[in-house]
Amino acid sequence: MKIRELIEATKGEATENIDLERDVTISTDTRTIKEGDFYLPLKGTSFDGEKFIEQALEKGAVGSFCTKEKDINAFLLKVPDTLTAYLQLANFRRNKLNPTVVAVTGSSGKTTTKELVASVLSEKYKTFKTPLNHNNEIGFCQTVFEAPDDSEVLVLEMGMRGLGEIELLSKYAEPDITIIANVGTAHIGRLGSRENIARAKCEIVKYQRGKTFIAHNDELIKKTVEFDGEKIYYSLNDVEILEKSAHHSKFSYQGNIYELNVGGDYNIENALSAINTGLKLGLTTKQIQNGLKKYKPIEKRWEAVGVNINGKTVDVINDSYNANPESMRVFVDTIFELYKDYALVLGDMGELGENEVKYHSDLGRYINNKSNLNKNAKIISIGTLSKNITDAITNCETHHFNTIEEGVNYLKNNIQPPVTLFLKASRSMKFENIISGLNE
Repeated sequence: MKIRELIEATKGEATENIDLERDVTISTDTRTIKEGDFYLPLKGTSFDGEKFIEQALEKGAVGSFCTKEKDINAFLLKVPDTLTAYLQLANFRRNKLNPTVVAVTGSSGKTTTKELVASVLSEKYKTFKTPLNHNNEIGFCQTVFEAPDDSEVLVLEMGMRGLGEIELLSKYAEPDITIIANVGTAHIGRLGSRENIARAKCEIVKYQRGKTFIAHNDELIKKTVEFDGEKIYYSLNDVEILEKSAHHSKFSYQGNIYELNVGGDYNIENALSAINTGLKLGLTTKQIQNGLKKYKPIEKRWEAVGVNINGKTVDVINDSYNANPESMRVFVDTIFELYKDYALVLGDMGELGENEVKYHSDLGRYINNKSNLNKNAKIISIGTLSKNITDAITNCETHHFNTIEEGVNYLKNNIQPPVTLFLKASRSMKFENIISGLNE
C-alpha cells in the first residue's frame, strides 16, 4: 500500500512528513521485517509490539504505527488501536482488490468446507483462501494482504471463541456469500448453549454485501439468522449416495453426479455448500465436478500416513486437528461403516464447560450402542477426560492411558496390519506426537 493509503484507511495522525506515494509492505513482526517495510505493532495479553518500534526502524522500516506519543525522530502514524488499524487496512485492500468474498464458519468442518469451496471456485476464478486455520482477526488481515493483486475470489474461514468475534470479521470482510457448515457444541464451555453458539455463528451475515446465505439445514440456524436475502439450506437428506469407500464418495445431488476422493458422509455434506457456491457464481456442473475431485484433505484432517511398527507398515488416519462431540460421532460412524479392522485412539475434547464429563461419557455410550461396532476392535483413550469414553464402553476391548508415551508403548506392542489406526482428539492433546512416537 502507499503511505497515503495507510493514512486514508486508518485516519492516522502523522508526526512527520514523508513521500505519501511511497509503496510499503505492512509488517507486524520485527523478527522478519525488511528494509522499506512499515511496522504495525500488535498487542496481546503477554506482549506489546510498541516496545519494538525502535528495533523495527533500526532494521530499515520507513515508519511505524503507534498509540502513544513517542520521542522518536521517525515517521509515525498515531492511531487509537493498532489491531483496529490492521483491520481497517485489510478492509481498504479488500475493497481495492474487489474480489468476490466467500465467508465460511461452523462449529466443525469449517476448514474442510473452506478447502472444498476454494477447490471448486479455482476451476473458474483466481482464488485465494485462508491459509491453514488463520481464522481470527489477525489471520483475516494476513490473508487479505497475502492475496495476489489479481485475486478474483477470496474464501475466508471465520472462527470464534465468543459472541461478537465473527461480527467483527464480517464488518471488515464484507462478504458477498456466507456459509455456516453447522452449529454444534464446540466452545459451549464459553458460550453456554447451542442457541448462543448459533447467535455467534449467524453474526457472519451482519455486514454481508451479497444476497446469498448457504447453511446446513438446521432449524436452530433458520430460527436464528437475520438475513433478508436468498437462503439456501442443504443436508445429507438431499443426496443419493451411490458409492462409498474409505477414500472415495460418489453421490447424486439435484440431478448431477459428483465424486470426492475422501470417504465419510460429513464430507459429502460439506461438499454441498461448495456445489451451491459454485452454482451461484456461475460455474458449470463439469467445473464443480472437477473441483470436488481435486480436493485433498489437509494436515491432521483425515490425513493418511504410514508408520513402521516392528518392521511392518501400519496405516494411520490422523484426524486430530480438533474434536467436539459432533465431530467425534461422525468420525466413529465413518470408521464403523467403511472399515473392518481398526483401532481407535481417542483423546480429550476441550472447551466443553461444566458438562465436559457427561459429553465424554455420552460419546462412550454412543460408541457402545452402535450395532456395527466391530467387537474385535480396540478403543484406546489417552488423557484425562477421555477415560470417561472408554469407561462407558463394554462391547469391545478398551484401554486408557494418561500420557501419549504410555499409549505409544501399548500401540507398538499390540497393533499390526491389517488393522488401521485412527486418531482423534482436540488439538491441545498434540496427537501428532503419537505418529512421531510410533516412528521412533
